[in-house]
Amino acid sequence: MTVIGIDDTDSRERGMCTTYLAARVAARVREEGGAVERQVLVRLNPAIEHKTRGNAALAIHTDLDVEGALGVARETVEALAVTDDPRTNPGVVVAPDGAISEPVIDFARRAVRERLTIDGARRLIGAWEYRHADWKESRGLIGALAAVGAWAAFDEWTCEYIAYREAHRRGTPREVDHESVFAAADWGYPTAWDTVDRDEGSSVCVPRAPGPILYGIRGDDPDVVRGVADRIESEPVERTGIFVTNQGTDAHLREGSVGELRDGRAYRVAGTVSTQPETRRGGHVFFSLEDGDASLACAAFEPTKRFRERVRALRVGDRLAVCGEVSDGTLKLEKFAVRDLVRTESAVPSCPDCGRSMESAGRDQGYRCRDCGTGRDGKIERAIERDLKPGWYEVPPCARRHIARPLVRGGFDAPIHPER
Repeated sequence: MTVIGIDDTDSRERGMCTTYLAARVAARVREEGGAVERQVLVRLNPAIEHKTRGNAALAIHTDLDVEGALGVARETVEALAVTDDPRTNPGVVVAPDGAISEPVIDFARRAVRERLTIDGARRLIGAWEYRHADWKESRGLIGALAAVGAWAAFDEWTCEYIAYREAHRRGTPREVDHESVFAAADWGYPTAWDTVDRDEGSSVCVPRAPGPILYGIRGDDPDVVRGVADRIESEPVERTGIFVTNQGTDAHLREGSVGELRDGRAYRVAGTVSTQPETRRGGHVFFSLEDGDASLACAAFEPTKRFRERVRALRVGDRLAVCGEVSDGTLKLEKFAVRDLVRTESAVPSCPDCGRSMESAGRDQGYRCRDCGTGRDGKIERAIERDLKPGWYEVPPCARRHIARPLVRGGFDAPIHPER
C-alpha cells in the first residue's frame, strides 16, 4: 500500500479546497488502474496562522506504486492548486505504508498540537527516503508528511461526506434547499452532527467561502452521512467523496495548568473563576481563571453567539475545566465544564420582625433595624439561584472548530448540555 500526502493547495480568497484536489487525485489513481482504500482528512493545529479556515491535510491510501502515485499527485497539484496566491505553497509526500516509521507517526501527532517547521519535515522525508514534490516556499510539506503518518497516529476517527459543485457554478451563490437540509439534519441527528444550527437558523454544512464544496456532512457512521446527503435538495453535484477524519475528536487538546500554557497550542485546564465576566466592545466576554497564584484570561468572542450567555452566568468562585486555544496569553473558549457552583452570597440581613433590610450600625458593630431595634452581628449567607448546572457547555455549531468534539458525541467526564 502507498500513502499520498497533500497539503496547502487552496486559497482563502480564490477558492479551491485540498479535499477536492485529493478527490481528483483519487479519481486519477482509479483511472490508472489503482484502488483507493481510504481518503484521510486530518485537521492540523487550528492555531497556525498560515492556515485556511480548517487547516486540513489529505492522504490517499492506494495500491498504486510510489512512482505512479507521485506522478498522479504532482500532475493534479500543478493543474488545480492555486499557486498564484502568495500564501499557497503546496507539498506532496508519497511513501509505502510499510516505511511509515514511529518518528513520522510522532510528527503527525505533533502537527495537530504544535508548530512544526519545513526543515523538520524535510529532515524526516530525507531520512526515510520518501518521494516528494514541493512548490514555492514548500510549507505544504509539513501537512503532507503529517497526513502520511496520520492513520497510524490516531485511534479515533469520524467521517465526512462532501459534495462538490460543477466547475461553471463556482463563484456563484450555492443553490441548496435549506428546508431539506434541516429535515435531513433531524433525520441524521445525533449520529450526524453540526449539519445545522437551529437557534441561528443556519445550514452549517453549506460553506460561505468561495470554492468547490457544495456541502459537507459530518458524523460517526458513513451510511448515516450518506443518508443525510441523499435527503438534501440542491443544484447538480459534480462528484462526491467520503473521508475518514479526526474532526470532532478534540485531538488538538492537551492537558495543561494555569500559568504554564504557551501561545499557539490548545489546552484543557482547570481553575476557579476569579473575576466577574465582563462584556467588552464588540460583544466579547472575558473573565479570569486562577489556580493558586497563577491567573489565565479566558474569552468567549462574539462569533460564539449564545455561548456567551453561559459565560456571563459564571460567578467568582465557580470551579471549571476550560478548553481552547491560547493566543496572546488568552484562552479562546471552545467549551467548559462546571465542576462546582457558588450557591450562596453574602447579604445584608433582614429584620425578623418587620422584614426590612437592616442598616449598618457602624464599623464592626454589625447591622440594626432602624424601626424595630433588632440587630445582627454581620452579613448572612443567602442562597442564590443559578442558570448553570454542573457539566459541560459548548459553543454552538455555527462557531465550532472542525476538530473540536461536539458534546453530543459523548465521552465526557460529566453531564453534557449539547447545542443544536
